[in-house]
Amino acid sequence: MVGEEGAFVLGWEEVLTEEELSMTLKVLCMSEEEFKEYKEQDGWEDNSDEEENSVLSNEVLSRLKPPCKKLLYDSVLLTLESYGSDLKAEQDLLNNKEAYEKLSRREQQALHVRYGQKRILHQLLELVR
Repeated sequence: MVGEEGAFVLGWEEVLTEEELSMTLKVLCMSEEEFKEYKEQDGWEDNSDEEENSVLSNEVLSRLKPPCKKLLYDSVLLTLESYGSDLKAEQDLLNNKEAYEKLSRREQQALHVRYGQKRILHQLLELVR
């Protein structure tokens, strides 16, 4: 369901791998009985109405059912824990011109990427709180 990378791609305004995340949340949040039915049917039949509403914008994420919100919230926390530093540490380094300039160009770029990733993850935490 998650694809080869085993990760979902989040943007500032929506989930970019919305089909994968939507399907994963449906399966992980269903009851045992629903899951048995799902397996017996080899998944769901295509539903064009559902596809039209499948865009996982920030607004839609904030209205998810509580079990799905909890699952996403806990997943984001685990992802944030996998980083070696927190968002504030990255922000402090970006704001410290002297320390920032001591970094190599590659380290500066990596810092910007990590900081952006963490900001998106923190935004998602707020949406599913």
